[in-house]
Amino acid sequence: MAMPLRYRQQVVSLLTNHGKERVIAPVLAQALGCQVCRVDGFDTDTLGSFSRETPRLTSALDTCRRKAEIGMGLAHTALGLASEGSFNADPWSGLLPWNVEILLFIDAPHGWEIVGTAQGPAHNHVFSAPDWAGLSALARQHGFPEHQLCLRPSNAHDPRVIKGIDSWEGLKRAFDTCLQRSDQGLVHAESELRAFGNPTRMAMIERAAHDLAQKIKQICPQCHSPGYQVVSHRSGLPCAACGLPTRMATHAVWRCACCQHSHEAALAQALHADPSRCDRCNP
Repeated sequence: MAMPLRYRQQVVSLLTNHGKERVIAPVLAQALGCQVCRVDGFDTDTLGSFSRETPRLTSALDTCRRKAEIGMGLAHTALGLASEGSFNADPWSGLLPWNVEILLFIDAPHGWEIVGTAQGPAHNHVFSAPDWAGLSALARQHGFPEHQLCLRPSNAHDPRVIKGIDSWEGLKRAFDTCLQRSDQGLVHAESELRAFGNPTRMAMIERAAHDLAQKIKQICPQCHSPGYQVVSHRSGLPCAACGLPTRMATHAVWRCACCQHSHEAALAQALHADPSRCDRCNP
């Protein structure tokens, strides 16, 4: 059976408290014909919170797996989904906020796990102000109220956080409360990173859903399981000027997560690399 047809009209549980089903469900419904069912009844923030009250003690993938398994147990489904995100500095300059999203699909009867990913610039800002005029100006500059905010007295380490602020009236009340509690005469603000309060992150989750759907539809030619995907590239495209191999890729390496079958596929591109990409011609 073709993989998209295998999941047609099947129920897939998604444990989330943050509205992620709004962008995940339509993508998988269109691609696979399945019904993504939101599951509640478990506070996912107990597995780790962006506002740092609860540290995440396992990797993003392991946390995703735990969420999916809990959701499948609560909903009594054989198919499950879970999403997990992380925020760091970008991998090139180390200066820009960066978001990595993973979306795990579990097919328990077949023992399949498939992971969709997406990454890119994040809306993750931190700023402080001593007065309402300063904080409201910075909030507007950073996309409030579409992107929600969290406030704390004094600094990022104060545990007295007010989260999910989504209106100017609510922001003013939270500011007054935090300023009254502050012993430094400052109010600390940071972006709300939970998906429902961060449209930039929600769009990244949707990209991960598209990646997951594409991987589910890619079937291993050896064992016919889903998730046959590109795992690396082989470099060595020759320089057009000196002929030496460059770091430019010539082939994509495909591999199956189930049986480990792999093959290399030539990339459709120029026969030679521009000398600007050559370590010898452009050291």
